[in-house]
Amino acid sequence: MIVELFTSGIEGIPISYSPRTDDAIALTLLACFFLSSIALAKGKRFLSQQVKDFVLHRERTSIFDSSTAADVRYLLVLVLQTCVLAGITFFNYFHDMCPALMEHVSSLLLLGIYVGFCLVYFLLKWLLYMFLGWTFFDKNRTNMWLESYSALIYYVGFALFPFVLFLVYFDLSFINLIIIGSIILIFTKILMFYKWIKLFFHQFGDLFLLILYFCALEIVPCLLLYQGMVQINDVLLIKF
Repeated sequence: MIVELFTSGIEGIPISYSPRTDDAIALTLLACFFLSSIALAKGKRFLSQQVKDFVLHRERTSIFDSSTAADVRYLLVLVLQTCVLAGITFFNYFHDMCPALMEHVSSLLLLGIYVGFCLVYFLLKWLLYMFLGWTFFDKNRTNMWLESYSALIYYVGFALFPFVLFLVYFDLSFINLIIIGSIILIFTKILMFYKWIKLFFHQFGDLFLLILYFCALEIVPCLLLYQGMVQINDVLLIKF
């Protein structure tokens, strides 16, 4: 006689995806911490000089003429770190806005796409600044602006690091994400506009043109970056 035994129970509920439990994000943040620590330790004097030059508006050559190859490497690492942290910020934002995206698409793929978008964004803006500066202004002033822009990117990365930690591991609410992210963005744009005035403002009539250029080169690209990410998310949802 064969006796069949059946066990009864309740089907488990799968745990939804959360960035705080993602090993890839944890390793990425750990790598950013070590890289920024090395860059600060090795290039601390040069980075502090960048802040002084930004505030005091000193006349000098480009960072790529006055720095060593090691300094340039560390600064490029900091630019990459800023792009990575910005990508994680967008990743967490879209996780809150579109949870279905995380269920259908690999988190590592999404993170790579967002970081890639940020890299392309900064690279295209750098090339655009270089082209417009050398077309309408002298080379020395353009190099000074590119130096100041680079310094802002470095230090935005330092500001983003604690923000991303709170965002990922301390369950920062969506409203707080928008508020703090907007504060960092607006403060950065204010500093950029301040430097524009110091470099390119000669008479009162130039102020109106500066505002137009600022909107065209700073606000519109941010909107295009966001819209591009929204479109790629829609494509990924359809594909997967």
